[in-house]
Amino acid sequence: MPEIVLTTLNARYWHSSFGLRYLMANMDELTDQTEMLEFGINDNLNEVLDSILQRQPRIVGFGVYIWNIEPITKLVSDLKHLKPDIQIVLGGPEVSYEIEGQEITRHADYIVTGEADLEFRELCRKILSDKPPVEKIIPAGVPALDQVKTPYHLYDAQDIKHRVIYVEASRGCPFTCEFCLSSLDIPVRQFDIDQFLESMQQLFDQGVRQFKFVDRTFNLNMKVSKAILQFFLERYEPSLFLHFEMIPDRLPETLRELIEKFPAGALQFEIGIQTFNHDVGLLISRRQNNDKLADNFAFLRQHTGVHIHADLILGLPGETVESFAIGFDRLISLDPQEIQVGVLKRLRGTPIVRHDDEWKMAYSSYAPYEILSTKLVPFEQMQQMRRFAKYWDLIANSGNFIQSRNLLWENRESPFQEFFALSDWLYQQEKQTHGIPLIRLSERLFCFMTQQQNRNEEQVAQSIWKDYTRNGREDRPQFLRKFDLPSPNKKSSNKKSKLPARQAKHSR
Repeated sequence: MPEIVLTTLNARYWHSSFGLRYLMANMDELTDQTEMLEFGINDNLNEVLDSILQRQPRIVGFGVYIWNIEPITKLVSDLKHLKPDIQIVLGGPEVSYEIEGQEITRHADYIVTGEADLEFRELCRKILSDKPPVEKIIPAGVPALDQVKTPYHLYDAQDIKHRVIYVEASRGCPFTCEFCLSSLDIPVRQFDIDQFLESMQQLFDQGVRQFKFVDRTFNLNMKVSKAILQFFLERYEPSLFLHFEMIPDRLPETLRELIEKFPAGALQFEIGIQTFNHDVGLLISRRQNNDKLADNFAFLRQHTGVHIHADLILGLPGETVESFAIGFDRLISLDPQEIQVGVLKRLRGTPIVRHDDEWKMAYSSYAPYEILSTKLVPFEQMQQMRRFAKYWDLIANSGNFIQSRNLLWENRESPFQEFFALSDWLYQQEKQTHGIPLIRLSERLFCFMTQQQNRNEEQVAQSIWKDYTRNGREDRPQFLRKFDLPSPNKKSSNKKSKLPARQAKHSR
């Protein structure tokens, strides 16, 4: 039986806990006494509890994040009630800041704040030698990366087959965006590039073909970026897929030359725009050259096969719906394949709270702590924008309406205004933002464009039919049967290689 259990609740089954694997990789002589257990937030908590207790551990370490803090609070409370002698150790961003007053911390014996790669092992050594620390809160500090053992050997065959494989060549971020936890992690620290690429080769040899880089600023260090891209370019095969987070206004010619060589579908860039509003950018300490950004987008869309996932944030201090709309339309004109409309979250420890009084920032008290209203956007408007974001995912980002979404704002002044009108109308019809079958959603879109926008029925029907049959569907919905539409092209496909989103998305 293990003396130590490392565990967490992942947001989805296909996610893997990068943090637990780092802890496991650095347990040294305690490795054989440690077991790692991963569960999902939808798993039955009593079953999770039973699985932990079956191991009869002396120490249980929990990774606590924004997506799992509520169920883990219940789990930790029940575990302590059943087995008060078990030493419960908490770590992760949700318990690294603003610790006082959190319910979950009342049930813990120890809380390790910061990067616990090495400190967790030291704590376990003391507990197991019956010399436990007196202090409950243990600051881990920032470990030197040459002292941290990487965890890539801990990805097993099942992980490689079923889960996202996370990797990182660096930690930290040079920027100070006040809504982001990475603003607290300065400076950027690099892992040894030769050792990193050796680990990537080992993963490649094991069959890994999809790599999700969690570096906050992959294109910051050109030498490292080029080495990584060259490494994978030399090993390219059709199933290869690489996901990177990129600084939007930094793409020098040397990097462009390498990116151009990758076939379409091999690279996905997650690019945090967040806002085009200069004054808002100043408020939140965000630096961004929008002209260079636009030039980089033009290059990526016109000369490469990169899939661009761009982010905007709703509810920033100083942002109005009108100014957000201007930024949204500007981003549409840059033509990324996906636009993620995110809602501002008040992450623990971030300096965004300094704007609370001046801009009347009201956040939910419960995870994920989303903004409810601001001085410039009352709750009712914020709700409209939330629905806008959810319908945008359902229609514009789903890949089900590639042609129809563009028709929605064709020859209209503002894509935002057209989709906002659709969002309001759709909610009036459905009274929900999820669980809408594709056939009904297609019919709703047809009705809106023909009745509310007065577009030509035949043109709209052709567009929706092309989208509907793109992935091989052959059934013709009732509302399209009166139109003369071509037979489905069975060979047509809209497949794209894409990893699931990050569990908790704290973008730059």
